[in-house]
Order: sequence, then C-alpha cells, then structure tokens
Amino acid sequence: MTTHARHTARTQDDLKAQAEQLRALHHDGGLLVLPNVWDAVSATVVAEAGFPAVATASAAVSAMLGLPDGEGAPWQEMFAAAGRIARAVSVPVTVDAEAGYGMEPRELVDRLLEIGAVGCNLEDTDHRGGGLTEAGAQARWLAAVRSAADDAGVPIVVNARVDTFLPANKVPEQQRIEEAIRRGRLYLDAGADCVYPIAVSRRSDLAALVAGLPGPVNGNSGDELDLAALRELGVARVSYGPRFYRAAMAGLRTAVEGLLT
Repeated sequence: MTTHARHTARTQDDLKAQAEQLRALHHDGGLLVLPNVWDAVSATVVAEAGFPAVATASAAVSAMLGLPDGEGAPWQEMFAAAGRIARAVSVPVTVDAEAGYGMEPRELVDRLLEIGAVGCNLEDTDHRGGGLTEAGAQARWLAAVRSAADDAGVPIVVNARVDTFLPANKVPEQQRIEEAIRRGRLYLDAGADCVYPIAVSRRSDLAALVAGLPGPVNGNSGDELDLAALRELGVARVSYGPRFYRAAMAGLRTAVEGLLT
C-alpha cells in the first residue's frame, strides 16, 4: 500500500502531534535531512524512502507552476500545491512560504493548518521593496506568527531564513556572518525554532554561524559541506532547495532529446 493510500485527513490533534514531532527532529542530536519536493509524486518518493518529514521548495514549486520564484506565483497556487503534497504523505510537512506573501500572521497560520502543514520557512528578503527586511520588524512579525500558532493550538515549526549571504541583498562579504548572527539571535528570541542562513557554501562560515547562534541551524550541502561535514559541524537540518527538481528536469530533457537522435 502506498503512502498516498494510507493518508487520511489530519485532525487538530494530528497536526499538533506532527508539529511536536517535527520540532523534536531539530533537537534529537541528529541531522534532519530534507530533500525538498515540488508535487505529490516527489513527496511520496521522499516519504516512502524513509525520510521523517517532507519540505517544499518555493523555487521548485513555482517553476512547476511556470512562474518565477520570489513570490512571483500567487500564494493561492503555492498553497494549493503544498496542500496536495500534504495530502499525499503521512509524515509532517513544512512549507517554504517565502516571505509570507504579505499575509497577517493569523491568516498565514490558518492557511498552513488548512492544507495540513505543520512547519514553514519564512525569509527576511523584502520581495516588494527589495533588499533585506529590517531585522527588528522581521523579528516582531515572527513573534506574531508564533503567537498566532499558539492561539491556534498547533506549535508550527518556524524556520527563520536569514538572507545576508544572497548576493542580491548586497551585504558586504565581511559583514555577512556578523549580520546573520545578529538577525538569527533576534529571530530565535522571537520564537523561531531554527535559523536558516541560506547560500552559505564555506565550511568556516557555517562553523562560525553554528557557534554564534544559540539554537538549531539549517544548512545547505555543497562542495565543502557534505552530510558528514554538516553532522560534524553540529547542523540540525539540511535542505536542498530546487536541486532535485532541477536534476529531475535535466534527466527528462536528456531522455526526450535522446528520442530525436
């Protein structure tokens, strides 16, 4: 019997239990590995492989919809896709909700719970004004999301993305670590469960961030950062963004182009 066939609608108690399970995976001393998905089929593959949770990637989901990343796709379509993913699996699902789509905190929480998600990525890039959102304002918004989740009775796991290493945000290279730590501490104090300094590729940089942040850290794998290195550094969670979506599409391209030769 497939994961899809086993799944039934999640009750409030189910969602609470899954949120607690997802949070515990950030604190059990191991490395939570999340090969990000983009649709129900990819989610089923990941869950049936034995991964304890499923995470979406906004870049992959928006590409699957034929729309640009960075809140270029309507939230309704992004959440509809995430809902199909959540219904396809029985493990906890965390959604890359980008910068929150301009939603009020309670609406964001309600929408996540409606589709069966128990976690979210929330990034501090300002897709409307450009650059980084002011750190204090982002921390207050994250605190409001945490409060809304508490009011809803489901402790949604908030992965607070810190975007200081993204070149588009133009943070001077020598300031990126310090600013990521400053922001990450504010976000943890606001109630975030994990800090995600995206696009960190050097082992030394990630080591400094893990040492400077008093909470779980989400890393990305790379040339210097394979799973063994991430475990050694004490990273709590690793995600892959659109990597597997792009690999799948590259495989499809090779296969279909081969039909023309």
